[in-house]
Amino acid sequence: MSRPPLYVRRPFLAGLLRQLPLLAVLVVVAIGLLLVTFEHWRWGLVVLGTSLVGAALLRLLLPVRRVGFLAVRSRAVDVVLLAGAGITLAAVALAIPAT
Repeated sequence: MSRPPLYVRRPFLAGLLRQLPLLAVLVVVAIGLLLVTFEHWRWGLVVLGTSLVGAALLRLLLPVRRVGFLAVRSRAVDVVLLAGAGITLAAVALAIPAT
């Protein structure tokens, strides 16, 4: 006798596991925002940009059934927009001269 799949036995846990990539990205975003809050804005923005690039990599490498809410549009559009925004944010933060 085989056991039913996880989404039948524990739908909440299955849904939470499906959203782990998004949760990982949000944790890194929270760290970046904390850095910005404590007046380390340059490093905070670099961390935010890195989290967007990490989200792009997760979206590129994970299958659709595992990526959760990181999948908004087609894979190519998501990867290009996330990576482009992350690289641009980090580059602009590093290009602003220190005062």
